[in-house]
Amino acid sequence: MKTKISFVAGILMLSACSSTNPFTGKSSLNFVSNDQLFPSAFQQYDQFLKENKVIKGTAEAKMVENVGMKIKAAAEKYLNSVGQGQYLKDYRWEYNLVQDKAVNAWCMPGGKIVVYTGILPITQSEAGLATVMGHEVAHALANHGAQRMSAAQIQQLGAVGVALATNSQSQEKQQMWQQYYGIGSNVGVMLPFSRSQESEADQIGLTLMAIAGYNPDNALAFWQRMSASSGGGSTPELLSTHPSDATRINNIKNLIPAAKAEAAKLGVKY
Repeated sequence: MKTKISFVAGILMLSACSSTNPFTGKSSLNFVSNDQLFPSAFQQYDQFLKENKVIKGTAEAKMVENVGMKIKAAAEKYLNSVGQGQYLKDYRWEYNLVQDKAVNAWCMPGGKIVVYTGILPITQSEAGLATVMGHEVAHALANHGAQRMSAAQIQQLGAVGVALATNSQSQEKQQMWQQYYGIGSNVGVMLPFSRSQESEADQIGLTLMAIAGYNPDNALAFWQRMSASSGGGSTPELLSTHPSDATRINNIKNLIPAAKAEAAKLGVKY
């Protein structure tokens, strides 16, 4: 059994590699390259636009594009300041407003952004929209999509390890250990990992919006409106991919001064 577990552990170590992200300063597990990820993401984005109603030419659509370009410029300004100007060379930025009642927005790997009309009543202003778009762009800049894919692959390999380690036991016991592993790896690893990515995206997003010229104090008001719109019916934090509203709002309060300080280094003061 030890040999089988060691074999799987060896696969994990050989598969995994880490790289330091210029936005976080952290080394993160990631063995999915942009060369692999971006072409697929761009293709999926184009297909999504074909299948949904993209709004063009309105004041709201122009606002989405304007905020997107400012966030992009802020990312470039920050990266140039830390000597990482080539980091975005493979990104292909695009910003689209899509007719949909969902209170949502997202950014695919490589800088492909969608904002749903359903979130605009909550953003209320350019600064509110910058909060949302800064957060979503931060996911792409921090390579969170690739990290999630990497983590999922490791989780799957772990399941293989459990299967190998228990293959001499009864089928009932094998199923029991697989169930334990599934629950434990999700609640104990994957969900906390996702929540940490959300908090990281909040931190980077605040910095981006501040550098872009939007006072990050507006982020606090936006997330308070988001919390009010949910009506308090959110999933318990332990079982959620996102921090609770209360946790997120408290974290943002603590992160705003650092975002302002980063912006001040680049000549943007609040």
